[in-house]
Amino acid sequence: QVQLVESGGGLVQTGGSLRLSCAASGRIFSMTTMGWYRQAPGKQRDFVASATSDGTTTYADSVKGRFTISRDNAKNSVFLQMNNLKPEDTAVYYCDAQGTTVGTMGLSTFRSWGQGTQVAVSA
Repeated sequence: QVQLVESGGGLVQTGGSLRLSCAASGRIFSMTTMGWYRQAPGKQRDFVASATSDGTTTYADSVKGRFTISRDNAKNSVFLQMNNLKPEDTAVYYCDAQGTTVGTMGLSTFRSWGQGTQVAVSA
């Protein structure tokens, strides 16, 4: 089982910045993709950004040019630098990790979610 712990959320004014962090722990054999999703009140969970183990990054159109995702593969961690924040970025942000674990029965794939961290941007 893989656990994800997020940190870095908070309240900022429009135009401000925040940096989210997520660290994975467990019997991880390999981590293919790590990323971030967000869910605003009353809305579905939406993709924000992802980064693969080979460095490929993908962003939602709404955050391109403002958010930057990065990984520390040695520490199974992912970060989201959020600049020029807008009120519409207000949401609970969830870390997402996909990869392979090793257990007594060999290798198995996993997908895990963090508990979520609140980001609030005031106008």
